[in-house]
Amino acid sequence: METLAKRRTGTLLNVSLPANFSGIRASVIRLRSSTLWDRGANFESFYIPTRVVTFPFVRRIAIVYHNLGNWSSYYYKVPGYTLVTPVVGFMAYDASNLSTSANGTLKFIVLDSPIVVSFPNSTIAELKHGNAEAKCVKFSDGGLVEFRNLTEGRCVTQGDGHFSIAIPSPESKKKKSWARWVIGFGAGFIGLILVVLIIIIACKIVRSEKMRKMEEESEKGVAFDTKWIGRSKMPSASMVRTQPVLEHGEIP
Repeated sequence: METLAKRRTGTLLNVSLPANFSGIRASVIRLRSSTLWDRGANFESFYIPTRVVTFPFVRRIAIVYHNLGNWSSYYYKVPGYTLVTPVVGFMAYDASNLSTSANGTLKFIVLDSPIVVSFPNSTIAELKHGNAEAKCVKFSDGGLVEFRNLTEGRCVTQGDGHFSIAIPSPESKKKKSWARWVIGFGAGFIGLILVVLIIIIACKIVRSEKMRKMEEESEKGVAFDTKWIGRSKMPSASMVRTQPVLEHGEIP
């Protein structure tokens, strides 16, 4: 904070990190709240538009930015997804009195356009061409993970946090494909069974209707005896209705 106090307000200061954190970049910028409200801020991967205030309100704020680089997947993991960009984040602190170590964290209140998060990564060119599977991921306090749609290959947010772009991992895609195949096979098998049952029921209905009509016709005429043939009950004539008569009544 002492180094930041010597720097002019609005100047970005790169922070030196220990050697065991090689690959992580951090920087800090100090702004007046009135400047942030009137002009916004554009630094590293973040664009903060105008009409943004902090809560609680302070006269000066310090915005700390960090890019986790190749440490991103070490600190942040999303089950079923692969991070395709480094995790970048920013937080705001009270910088009104840099002589004290008690600099509280602040929250942003966005009253107009959202904050835009960009990613310095070559894969963004591919993500801009309609990769519907790519999602913006926001890592909030308490381990909460939020998925949002990309806006022209960038994330938009209403507050601070850590951000990255993720796509479904190959293992997740295979599991989804296998699940879809199993569901499709099961649905097709059940549909085939239903079709067979419908055909059987329809045949029984048609057969029953034919038998009913035959019984009605038999009741209108001479009564027929019935016989069982296998499992079917069939009508059978017990007598001849008319006797044959010779045409001339002579026997040759």
